[in-house]
Amino acid sequence: PIFDAIESLAGVGPYEGKLGEEDATLKDTAYRAVADHARTLTFALADGAVPSNMGRGYVLRRILRRATRYGQQILKCEPGFFAKLVPVVVDTFGEAYPELVKNQADIIEIIEEEEQAFSVMLDKGIKYFSEEVNDGKSKVVPGDKAFFLYDTVGFPIDLTELMAEEAGMTVDMKGFEEEMEGQKERSRLARLAAKGLSGDRLELIAEQTAWLADEGIEVTDESYKYKWDIKVDATVKAVFTSDGFLGDGDSAKEGDSVGLVLDKSSFYAEAGGQDADLGTISFEGGELIVNDVQVYGGYILHSGVVSKGSVSVGADVQCQVDYDRRRDIAPNHSMTHVLNAALREVLGDGVDQRGSQCNDEKLRFDFSHKSAMTVDQLRDTETYVRESIEKSLPVKAEVMALADAKAIPGVRAMFGEVYPDPVRVVRVGDDCSVEFCGGTHISNTAEAEAFVLTEETAVAKGIRRISALTRGAAAKAVAEGAEFEGKTLSLESINADETPDLDKQAGALRKDLDAAELSAALKAELRARIEAVQKKGIEANKRLLAGRVDRVLNTVTADVEEALAAGKKTLVLNLDIGADSKASQKVIKAVQKIAPELAFMGISEEEVGSGGKVLCFTIVPDSVQESGLKANEWLKDVLDSVGGRGGGKPGNAQGQAPNCSDVDALIAKAESFVNDAIAVA
Repeated sequence: PIFDAIESLAGVGPYEGKLGEEDATLKDTAYRAVADHARTLTFALADGAVPSNMGRGYVLRRILRRATRYGQQILKCEPGFFAKLVPVVVDTFGEAYPELVKNQADIIEIIEEEEQAFSVMLDKGIKYFSEEVNDGKSKVVPGDKAFFLYDTVGFPIDLTELMAEEAGMTVDMKGFEEEMEGQKERSRLARLAAKGLSGDRLELIAEQTAWLADEGIEVTDESYKYKWDIKVDATVKAVFTSDGFLGDGDSAKEGDSVGLVLDKSSFYAEAGGQDADLGTISFEGGELIVNDVQVYGGYILHSGVVSKGSVSVGADVQCQVDYDRRRDIAPNHSMTHVLNAALREVLGDGVDQRGSQCNDEKLRFDFSHKSAMTVDQLRDTETYVRESIEKSLPVKAEVMALADAKAIPGVRAMFGEVYPDPVRVVRVGDDCSVEFCGGTHISNTAEAEAFVLTEETAVAKGIRRISALTRGAAAKAVAEGAEFEGKTLSLESINADETPDLDKQAGALRKDLDAAELSAALKAELRARIEAVQKKGIEANKRLLAGRVDRVLNTVTADVEEALAAGKKTLVLNLDIGADSKASQKVIKAVQKIAPELAFMGISEEEVGSGGKVLCFTIVPDSVQESGLKANEWLKDVLDSVGGRGGGKPGNAQGQAPNCSDVDALIAKAESFVNDAIAVA
């Protein structure tokens, strides 16, 4: 049935069962790949997985993009074809797997969105590959071009390899990996620079951890990482550099970027969404500024720059964690647990954690949810966490057998995560939260001091992300929120009919609010209130302008009648109608009604005396055009003098200039052009 559905969508004929060299056009290969991928994605999405840029989510995204490429390029299917295969898969397997039927609508929605996003990139990528890569001469896809397809166009590297293979080419994977590492290094250096840190990026691969084991070096004792305000004496077991491990007798000197493997450590290595500890490792006559801590196969690598002295294998050292920084990280981590509980309370049990990131500045929490949270839901979630802080709930950690931990009522675990046995369980209060977690935490929720949910956005289809603050950063956000509440209240008290620029004041406050860091719920509420004031100001300005236009029309009528009495053929007036083009048409109609043979130009500032935008419009009847005056030429000459522009015909024209500091001079310029163009009576 799936092949039949593909055939109805393809433009290359039916499946013929050809394999290998017989399938020269790759049509049948594409049939098989698309059918297989349709089944895979339908089942995976029904199980709750979603395409993303990480982990298994990225595997799904690669599968979908591979299927989309096969369908559109090889089978000549129209964009959007792949989602149409889902109902066929569901009809085929739905009786045996009812979850497919239950989740069909969601599966189609996710695939449609992913397919649509990639279809645009696909056309660009295929064009780039054909024009820039497959020149008919080279047999190798350069690493930088493969990386461009990956980084800029969104082509997974295996898709580029597949296209290369079909074209009789190979990919320079070494060059690609070098480009990838270069990007990672630039990103890492940018992060370090933002924190005022420096140093090379060091990583241990399997070969290097195997070497450590072969040398009889035991994995690092990390039992001290949960302790606070301690200094741990340790011994250097290995010194690692970008060129490999230092040998006996070699030492790392001042300015060198190195990674130290110690027998024991009080540093927390980056894991579970929590940033690594920073600090120093001191030794006789010097120290290492630690800017990254990672664990590889049980070996903790403390990376940084030797700030003074030298260090070698066997040296006695002392670990000094920056506990002040950890005191900013720990509440952020603990509050992700409380936030997880809050979301289940507010949104329901369908919420599952999809990722998190905790550092010394903020916390980030990704979770499954189909739509954006409402303002009330954001406020309720924020209130739940704040009340948990006010209750001063104890935060306790316990290590237990994995089977026993899984049996705890209400225990939460990260979806798709593999946990050790035994596992560490962190409990907040008696019934607030209980989760598997290996991170560092506060001992009581009161230590978080404050909590502000600053943002809620989409990460991927069905995945939302919350950003939030604790401690001093949260207190600052609360204060900023109160300040904006005061400003909004003051704005609301202004009389719109007496304040012509109220809409601009509201717009400026809205811009400042959007850039501020404060409660997302409060920001949404204040934004709505400010927009209401802005609307009130615009409506007041319309009323004010209508009154001004009526007064201007009376003045114009008098001035035109006076010009007629004086026998003039042209008239230039400074008007007070703002930059309203509709009002200018009313003026033109009034002039044409009274003096149909009069050439007229109106000039009006958006705000009188501001030196800002100016509106210019003109009409020239046929009789005056015969004397040599053209509306479009007249307008161009006037606006060119102040950097403006406009357009029109010999009979009428209109334009604007962004700035005009001297309207009287502009009027004189308009009159001068008339004097040169025709004889004025």
